[in-house]
Amino acid sequence: MAAARFLVGGRVQGVCYRAGTREQALALGLAGHARNLPDGRVEVVAEGSVAALDALERWLWQGPPAARVDAVERTELPEQAPGGFRIG
Repeated sequence: MAAARFLVGGRVQGVCYRAGTREQALALGLAGHARNLPDGRVEVVAEGSVAALDALERWLWQGPPAARVDAVERTELPEQAPGGFRIG
């Protein structure tokens, strides 16, 4: 298992970005959370296989149709052992 934190910038709040991220993460078998940050970015923390994390990162660059993603910063984390995928 691997874990990573993604900080996503651009027009990513108010466009169903967190809900879309949850859908993608669950489809990839990932656990974790997605939450809005006060600075307008979305934080995504996910745990699962490296291949699934890589696939999620590719999706994060695209996001839902109304989103405009300008940046995705990835930081590797120690295993988190969360259950499910929460939206905060």
